Amino acid sequence: MSAAEALETLLKSYRRYYNIIRENVTEPFAAEAVFHSHNEQYFLVKSATLSEADSHEYVFFATEEKLDLERARKLDETAWETGMSRVKPHNSHRNSDVVLVILAEEITPEAREYLSKLKRSKSYRFSLQGWSNYSVIAMETSTGQLSYNRRGRDLKKLFRNIK
Repeated sequence: MSAAEALETLLKSYRRYYNIIRENVTEPFAAEAVFHSHNEQYFLVKSATLSEADSHEYVFFATEEKLDLERARKLDETAWETGMSRVKPHNSHRNSDVVLVILAEEITPEAREYLSKLKRSKSYRFSLQGWSNYSVIAMETSTGQLSYNRRGRDLKKLFRNIK
């Protein structure tokens, strides 16, 4: 299966809860997915609000022929910086997470090691205005082998459908 075919299959999984963006996406990505959630708790009437929580997730999809260390670094930096530029912390902000999904025909061992060691997070006002976490997962479409960071481990389930 090619990286483009794997991307189409994967985007079908995201369509249910995310807004998929295929046009005017940030370079060098092939697609983006955005999720926004707003929760409120109130007492008897809506004007007596007890709490509010906003959650956001920004997913960046990249397709590559061969993923080497230099390209992995470029994709990583671009995804994190673009995701962080969209975060607007405020009192009811809970979290804004950034996810990088890479689908490549071939992944070099150096790139695989780099991706597995990635660890990024940020808190806003000592977590009083929320936080951001970073998940990365990469799939070598020719073999089906996955590489991911600690937070990206939870994304493995999505890749079971891609064969």
